[in-house]
Amino acid sequence: MILKKQYQPTPDGLGGNDDCGQMSAWYIFTSLGFYPVAPGSDQYALGSPAIQNAAIALENGKTFEIEAVNQSDKNVYVQKVLLNDKPLTRPFLSHDDIVKGGKLTFYMSAKAKK
Repeated sequence: MILKKQYQPTPDGLGGNDDCGQMSAWYIFTSLGFYPVAPGSDQYALGSPAIQNAAIALENGKTFEIEAVNQSDKNVYVQKVLLNDKPLTRPFLSHDDIVKGGKLTFYMSAKAKK
């Protein structure tokens, strides 16, 4: 909701002061479905991605891909997450998971998983 209501290509389209790019970084990470919540930690909390797919070209020459299967405005609930085709059973990624390259796949639905 915040991504759609607070970020627009208009004079008032950024929801707050973009202190050294932090608000823009939040937007990019949140759109990808993960975010580094705690400074100094190597963990990225998982969320609900706003993209269908994306790829991050890493400094080491590898690529980290993100895919959100069935992602839409209505399908905002994460049903399961795979990291390199294996179930991710924790609610976060580590920095090492990302720099190794590979693929993070979110499976989305219109209903919350019980």
